[in-house]
Amino acid sequence: MDYRPITPFGRPVEAGQLQASLRHRDAETIPCPAVDKWQALRSLSAAREIYGLSDRDLAVLQALISFHPETRLDPSAGAPVVYPSNASICERLNGMPCSTMRRHLGHLVAAGILLRRDSPNGKRYARRLAGTKVAYGFDLTPLAHRFAEFQDAAERLKARNDRLRHLREIVSLMRRDLAALAEFGAMEHPDAASWDAFDDLARLTARALRRKLDEEKLTAIQATLTDALATAQNALELVKTPDLSSSDDRIEQHYRNSEKDSFESEQGCESAEANTAPGQNTELGAREASANASATVVPLPETRTPPLQMVLSVCGELQSYSPDPIRGWPDLIAAAQRLYPMAGISPDCWEDAVRVMGREQAAIVLAAMLERFTEIRSPGAYLRHLARMASEGRFSSGPMLAALTRRAA
Repeated sequence: MDYRPITPFGRPVEAGQLQASLRHRDAETIPCPAVDKWQALRSLSAAREIYGLSDRDLAVLQALISFHPETRLDPSAGAPVVYPSNASICERLNGMPCSTMRRHLGHLVAAGILLRRDSPNGKRYARRLAGTKVAYGFDLTPLAHRFAEFQDAAERLKARNDRLRHLREIVSLMRRDLAALAEFGAMEHPDAASWDAFDDLARLTARALRRKLDEEKLTAIQATLTDALATAQNALELVKTPDLSSSDDRIEQHYRNSEKDSFESEQGCESAEANTAPGQNTELGAREASANASATVVPLPETRTPPLQMVLSVCGELQSYSPDPIRGWPDLIAAAQRLYPMAGISPDCWEDAVRVMGREQAAIVLAAMLERFTEIRSPGAYLRHLARMASEGRFSSGPMLAALTRRAA
């Protein structure tokens, strides 16, 4: 048979109560500083998950603490024992049933948060004997003795929750990038890789993130997404289409060259326009105007627009300059329209890029330029160069975003 110790009134003694009693007996020989009872309650509340306590357990403890007349718990001045009746405790708990209250009291005693001080007749009361107050009820001494333990547990739990929150953010961003790459890859190069598998993985990850995952599961998901992102990016790098091959190389080369000669090229274009004499041959001027007009209506090669989700995931700087969240293409175009003068781009240059590329592509290019704005000496000349490449069918914003994605990875 399982023999368990019981109190003189037939109440079983829990293991936590025995440990708390032994701890209290050992702690009586060690000086314990007085602690604020509400601060002790807050520290225990922050660490309640470690001790297996519920919010209702803590509500009962708060009611018991409120019966202690002093703000501070000072075991050196005598054991802080409270002795309210069950009816008084339930009244402070807004009418909680007595059976429920007693069950939560048992949880607190089992966790070693409270100590029972039973009287000879099992009642809770206090009396004075030879000038000394003797009280029977619930002893709050463990709150003072274990205050440092509660604070340490609360800090460890907060650090763990911060790690989990940071890990969930990383996994969420990786899932979003994988979904954008899968959509872009399926649209541009459907035969290059198993884009459906990447899209399914992103959807399953989103479903898993709805649950409360521990650190081990989040780390496993992060490793899976890391491999999938590397595979998807390699698949995009290996694909070389006729109209977009070496676009990345030319863009990267222009980034380097723009630091020394892009400003001069823009100045040269503007000076050439300014040096045109008003008295030139009118017939030649008519031919130039006709050529310009015909150039305006020349059909450009079809350029597919990358998904908005991919643009927003790669180009986050544009969002920081927008007063409202960007949720659609009109919002992105409006943000670019407000931002291009601040970037040092003239209205003529911007309108020329919009005419050649289209409003969506021009907005994407400006958002991508913001990500490497410190490396571009003259944004206007750079945008003119990209517009000229787009008019010749040698530029698309897709590889530009892919290059930024690889750089962020």
